[in-house]
Amino acid sequence: MNKNTIVVCDHIHEAGLNILQNTEDINYVYAADIDKTKLLDIIKDADVAITRSSTDVDEKFLNAATNLKAIIRAGVGYDNVDIDGCSKRGIIAMNVPTANTIAAVELTMAHMLSCMRKFPYAHNQLKNDRVWKREDWYGNELYGKKLGVIGFGNIGHRVALRAKGFEMDVIAYDPYIPSTKATDLGIKYTTNFDDILACDIITIHTPKNKETIDMISFDEIKKMKDGVVLINCARGGLYNEEALVENLKSGKIAMAGIDVFKKEPATSHPLLDLPNVTVTAHLGANTKESQREISVQSANNAIESARGIAYPNALNLPIDESKIPSFVKPYIELTQKMAFLLAQISKSEIRAIEVNAEGELGDFVDSLQTFASVGVLNVSSGLSVNYVNANFIAKEKGIDLVTKSSSNCNGYKNKVTIKITTSKGVKTISGTVFGDEVQRVIDFDGFAIDIEPKGKMIIMRNKDIPGVIGKVGNILGNHGINISDFRLSRGKDGIALAVILIDEKASSKVIAELESLEASIAIAYAEI
Repeated sequence: MNKNTIVVCDHIHEAGLNILQNTEDINYVYAADIDKTKLLDIIKDADVAITRSSTDVDEKFLNAATNLKAIIRAGVGYDNVDIDGCSKRGIIAMNVPTANTIAAVELTMAHMLSCMRKFPYAHNQLKNDRVWKREDWYGNELYGKKLGVIGFGNIGHRVALRAKGFEMDVIAYDPYIPSTKATDLGIKYTTNFDDILACDIITIHTPKNKETIDMISFDEIKKMKDGVVLINCARGGLYNEEALVENLKSGKIAMAGIDVFKKEPATSHPLLDLPNVTVTAHLGANTKESQREISVQSANNAIESARGIAYPNALNLPIDESKIPSFVKPYIELTQKMAFLLAQISKSEIRAIEVNAEGELGDFVDSLQTFASVGVLNVSSGLSVNYVNANFIAKEKGIDLVTKSSSNCNGYKNKVTIKITTSKGVKTISGTVFGDEVQRVIDFDGFAIDIEPKGKMIIMRNKDIPGVIGKVGNILGNHGINISDFRLSRGKDGIALAVILIDEKASSKVIAELESLEASIAIAYAEI
């Protein structure tokens, strides 16, 4: 019997090691205590490798691992794994994103309680200073407080349920879920972010991406109650750290519970100097139970991938470009970009993703659907979506995937159209490729347009009346935002669509000012 070799490069819980050791068709090699230079000699025989943060899966590692089929990053993060390098070599890279769920949920509750009762400081006064002063530590109760939960996924909804156990008034914000996911649990649901900003306590549980970085910053904090409590046990940078420091100093924010920082390790961060912050050193996964679960999942995933059965939580997919005609390749990239753009604008529960390929491209519509699904779900799902698991995730979420093809292309050699059906309606986008792989969006919701799918953009639907362009320019100019391109399309019934390419990110305040224009019908901001 030919055995696949699995090399464990870093320390993981013994439960996972026992699984590998007791699997008959696996040749298990434990190399966690071996010098990383010597590891390069061992890894050349590996079919699958299990790593953590101590091993850099870089070019040197990948060049040595000539037999490698898959790599498991035992944990959520994978910053030390060269994903592109893996893809080029046909190596599937995977992580273990859900094993630390309960640990992260309970740490969030610990920070919430510590902030309300100032537990760390009371502990320090008695334990280290040996001072007994009960009058210094009048805290607040969770009972009856309004908790805003940003992101109602795997972790956020569990935090909400535990908060309900404390008899808190819980409200959830997540535009990418059906409202019933919250309301069926007795949790209030809102699509108005200001409802969250009005809460007594706010906790965030979103992935870190272009949409969520600095999601809470100076403008959002201004709208909050005086004495608000903020919790972040998700990702560093979701709260703007400069805004946190300034408003903690002023007392606008009464307390903050922080487990994650924009740049780690954060041993000299200004938040550490403040008396109204509870901090931990990114301990979200640091429980014995979660480490055991990470190890067990990693071992089982490694065995499945070694056998070729499945690649759970794959972060990439090796693409055999030799089997794809050269004219199709830019359409694959264009399709994912357009889907990503459309999902950012939709910001609501996705119900169906339809891809229509016209011309010779029609023969490859199924592949294009996969890339469209990746583009949409990477915005809306909060999960690590890739070309392996996109269709499975869509199915789990009840999203219909539809493909259509046609040989007739209405003036274009090839064209691809994506239609997204959401809880709020339908949005479409079409694109084509000119000449030497020049990608262009040529239609948006029935409005003819010509833009490159790249950069920061504002999409504005407005009444087609005089003065709109000037007013838009004034608002952007007042905020120091330079316009790099302004594309306008006039439709029927006195409605126009503008796609405004800008050099700087448009804040929520800028979008709100544009929405306040009398001619404005709908405004959206997106980045590609």
